Amino acid sequence: MDEKSQIQALDRTPPLVPMRPGQAERRTHDYTRHGTTSLFAALDIATGAVIGRCDPKHRSTEFRKFLDQVEKAVPPNLDVHLVMDNYATHKTKPIRDWLLKRPRWHVHFTPTGASWINQVERFFALITDKQIRRGVHRSTQALERDIRAFIEAHNVDPRPFRWTNSADDILAAIQRFCQGTQQIRGTTESGH
Repeated sequence: MDEKSQIQALDRTPPLVPMRPGQAERRTHDYTRHGTTSLFAALDIATGAVIGRCDPKHRSTEFRKFLDQVEKAVPPNLDVHLVMDNYATHKTKPIRDWLLKRPRWHVHFTPTGASWINQVERFFALITDKQIRRGVHRSTQALERDIRAFIEAHNVDPRPFRWTNSADDILAAIQRFCQGTQQIRGTTESGH
């Protein structure tokens, strides 16, 4: 579960120039902004289905409403493993109290700076590429309607995201990154 905050309802001043054979879609750099919305989304990693909710803000009040929505959507005989980042909204007293009253909910926080581990981020990339970035929205209501339509269409035939690298490949990449960071730090500390 995560939020994609501050999604802008943008209307391009001139229309998009569509793709043609040998020519990519083109758009101008200027636009009119018609407000923002925040998308709360929970991804069932086993099926790929998404529960989503748009709100104008992303405070603990809105997060709580989203948790209520997830609670209603998940069959009561199943446990809920909630994987989320360390955003302060996720740790407020009302949220902690709400979670404490629900023993079937198990919270797992991603390490700081590693929210990419949470697969709902992959869904955010998908909806950004396929709906939000290319869309023209003259109001936040139009933007939210298109987001809901995208989620509904996605859930008609959901598919889970699959890691393409093995755990060993991922850990090796992290180790290479850490070694590179140490080498850079050593270079800057020595004054070179």
